[in-house]
Amino acid sequence: MSPQEAAASGRELGGWGEDLAARHMESLGMVILARNWRCRAGEIDIIALDEGTLVVCEVKTRTTDAFGTPLASVTPVKLRRLRRLAAEWLAVSAIRVRDIRFDVVGILTTRDGEPLLEHLRGVA
Repeated sequence: MSPQEAAASGRELGGWGEDLAARHMESLGMVILARNWRCRAGEIDIIALDEGTLVVCEVKTRTTDAFGTPLASVTPVKLRRLRRLAAEWLAVSAIRVRDIRFDVVGILTTRDGEPLLEHLRGVA
């Protein structure tokens, strides 16, 4: 599916971006443990393992940067929520890790169909 086709629906665009982000993270050697993990407090887009480090990743996909870049849309409030969600995920999982990291992947679609992907590690 092209970014333009995915843009027809916000949910489809988000899913397309999360697929792209997951493939990117796997290409870096990370192991995806969960996608779209939900609880009453919210949702984590991607949970991965990067060697011994748990990676909690927020993915933002946009078709335009007219209202700011995808990465700029991840606010301090969102990062605090991700910390709480990560604690909840760890409480219910059997995974034990030595460290935890919060990443953000921003994806901006382009007219030529080649998405621009930016991956920030350790944002919180």
